[in-house]
Amino acid sequence: MRDLQRRLGAAGYPLAGTEAGVFCAGTVDAVSRFQEARGLNVDGVCDEQTWLAIIEAGHRLGDRTLLLKAPQLRGDDVEELQRVLNHVGFDCGRPDGILGPATVRALIDFQKNCGLTADGICGRKTVKMLDVLRRQSGSGPGVASVREHESVRTATSLDSLRIVVGQFGGLSSVGRSVARSLRQNGATVMSTDEYEAGAQAAAANRFEATMYIGFEARPNVCCDISYFSVPAFVSIGGRSLAAHVAQQFDETLPTTPTLRGMRLPVLRETQMPAVLCSMGPVRDIVDATSLITYAVVEATRRWGNGPLPMPDA
Repeated sequence: MRDLQRRLGAAGYPLAGTEAGVFCAGTVDAVSRFQEARGLNVDGVCDEQTWLAIIEAGHRLGDRTLLLKAPQLRGDDVEELQRVLNHVGFDCGRPDGILGPATVRALIDFQKNCGLTADGICGRKTVKMLDVLRRQSGSGPGVASVREHESVRTATSLDSLRIVVGQFGGLSSVGRSVARSLRQNGATVMSTDEYEAGAQAAAANRFEATMYIGFEARPNVCCDISYFSVPAFVSIGGRSLAAHVAQQFDETLPTTPTLRGMRLPVLRETQMPAVLCSMGPVRDIVDATSLITYAVVEATRRWGNGPLPMPDA
């Protein structure tokens, strides 16, 4: 408990007036504020997902040597490395805080262009050079954001899409119905009900999907449509898909949908536009399976025709 409180304080969420070593109201409040800022579900509970995020928040670029290894390194230092590389023109993909092959390729390219040893290892010299170039490069969205903007400008038909439909328990009938209808409309579809979000994301990445659509059961009345977003990056394709889904749900379901930019694992680890539909209560959602199916298929079709205009995020 003391370690949790210490890490929360170091991450910028001090626990004033709380008792050391006790999971008190102040600690719950700090955990909740951390979850909200990190794009996690806010419940004040330090579960495995929140704990891992707190650990990641403790890494700063330059504190440790970054290199490709198994399991892949994760942390705020990796996310900062990705943001800087993208900002100075070396595309390593979305800044997800996961050090994978795309980040290493961009790092090697950067090192070559700067006359450094091109070994794909981010040590002190590389961090220093990144810092110099970052200060000289002004402001801008970064090459990954520009690339994603361009990727959603081209219209594509439903029968050319490769779609993964996932569900995390309780909504299997909804997932099956959506997958079946998408296939009937010409899309190439894979279904997954792996319990772990990382496993679903890995399956979608192996499938080289065009998009991922997930369903998560909630006990309360809700219809939250989430897409990947962190402070320095928003998945344009994911946000547009989420907007189309929300628009169709708003026209067909009694519960008003809410759009959320989040950093949830399945959104973070998928390499394609992805949305997660968190819906409840389960019985009401299952009863509305046909309406949900129609809405998702229509949203997918419209997404292929082009992005839905969205306000700046």
